[in-house]
Amino acid sequence: MANKYYVDVKHDGLNRYKRITGDDAQMVQTKGEALLAQWNEVWKRNLLKTSVERKKEEAEFRREEAAKVLQELNTILSSGLEKPIIVDWESLKQRGTFNRAVPTAASELAIPSAPDRKDPAYTATMGILDLFSAARRASRTEEAAARFEEDTRKWKEKKAGIEVQNAKAAKEHTDKVTQWHDERASFLKKQDEQHQTIDAQRQSYLAIDADAVVDYCDLVLSESSYPDWFTTHYDINYAPATKILVVDYSLPAVEDLPTLKEVKYVVARDEFAETHLTPAKRDALYDQVLYMIILRTLHELYEADVADAIDSIVLNGWVRSIDRSTGHEVNACIMSVQTVKKEFMEIDLAKVEPKACFKKLKGVGSAKLSGLSPIKPILQLNKEDKRFIEARDVEDGLDSSTNLAAMDWEDFEHLIRQLFEEEFAVDGGEVKVTRASRDGGVDAVAFDPDPLRGGKIVIQAKRYTNTVGVSAVRDLYGTLINEGASRGILVTTADYGPDAYSFAKDKPLTLLSGSNLLNLLGKHGHKARIDLAEARTEAEQSKNR
Repeated sequence: MANKYYVDVKHDGLNRYKRITGDDAQMVQTKGEALLAQWNEVWKRNLLKTSVERKKEEAEFRREEAAKVLQELNTILSSGLEKPIIVDWESLKQRGTFNRAVPTAASELAIPSAPDRKDPAYTATMGILDLFSAARRASRTEEAAARFEEDTRKWKEKKAGIEVQNAKAAKEHTDKVTQWHDERASFLKKQDEQHQTIDAQRQSYLAIDADAVVDYCDLVLSESSYPDWFTTHYDINYAPATKILVVDYSLPAVEDLPTLKEVKYVVARDEFAETHLTPAKRDALYDQVLYMIILRTLHELYEADVADAIDSIVLNGWVRSIDRSTGHEVNACIMSVQTVKKEFMEIDLAKVEPKACFKKLKGVGSAKLSGLSPIKPILQLNKEDKRFIEARDVEDGLDSSTNLAAMDWEDFEHLIRQLFEEEFAVDGGEVKVTRASRDGGVDAVAFDPDPLRGGKIVIQAKRYTNTVGVSAVRDLYGTLINEGASRGILVTTADYGPDAYSFAKDKPLTLLSGSNLLNLLGKHGHKARIDLAEARTEAEQSKNR
């Protein structure tokens, strides 16, 4: 009978098995190898198919994620309207518990029982010979007594040692418990102090304390949730006299904007093909996003202002980017808008077109924000200003004790004229003094030779101790028209109301507050101070004389 040969062919991936038999060993081996090769090809095709499907699924997932991101971009304003920011002061308080357990006392070491004189170990054992000898009996009795005395001595030593150890352990436990109570008291004290700080912050905000208003607005904006690609940063200042909030808000750069809209897996090239927004669509979306961020920020600040600390907000949008002509990083203000709370809160932001709304609010910005063309902010407050300037001494008796708000009004106008003579002389300009004008008019006329920004400039000075209203700004504008000047500058020792800034923001007018005045004086080496309260007191005392 001929021999039979076989080979078992198995493929774990396909979960297949087959036994091949035959009379020729070589033929059986060849058939087995051919079958295994066939199964391996099937397995490779299956793996490729699985890999392709997996990559197609990945492409679809990335496409869906990209769509979500673009949807988030288009709903930045509406999403902010849907989730009003409510400052819950109680939630800001730390509510943690002191989670360390009270130290437990270690078990005392037991003191062994004292030797008992009646114990048989301490009873003399008498032998037969001891019965016939009093001396031997006495010796045995003394030995038993000595054993008792020795054991008693050892017991006392051991007892004393244990008592020392127990006393030491008890003291250590007492110290640990004392430390635990101290740490717990410190924890509760810090927690209580933190609660008091939160309560004080709340009361200070409700009392419209300037620093507290800034902190509160910072808290509001920190609660504003944006997509991960946009990290918010801002600088907030507040003028309590006019209840104007000035926010310098860092906006995203053009290159920060996500642009991915489609992802496909190309089987033939085994690669993912991405489709991005065209530059034109990206720029249009970028502009829209910035308008929405500005409107949303204004809305969140106004809506959260339950203390009515804010009458007006000036929001300046800044973008940090690389100047392609120099390669240097620049930070430019590209948007600025001044709003009044009552008027802004009447706008239905859910139905507005962001850019049109921004323009309706007389916001300032270039036609294409993506061009990052810098503009002058409508208003900026100097955070470091303490209404005092220290610089080198100058002539004319002006020094650090001089309160500009209490100066004689003619001296004040003369000072302003001198100051602008120094300012415009730097660029070859000329300042001509006009008549003194306590009630208005032209205090000085400057002629700037610069061909781009130059021309005739009228300057008026107002030594006020109260907020300057819109009427003074209107008067300046009227003077500018009558004089045929290219620009007007109004200088005061106080500050301006929201309506004054609103009137001036789209006109060739510059409003310099007391803070700006001190900075300009410092620039030219003068030192002075402004104390409005002191000036008002002096004026009242002068009236009563």
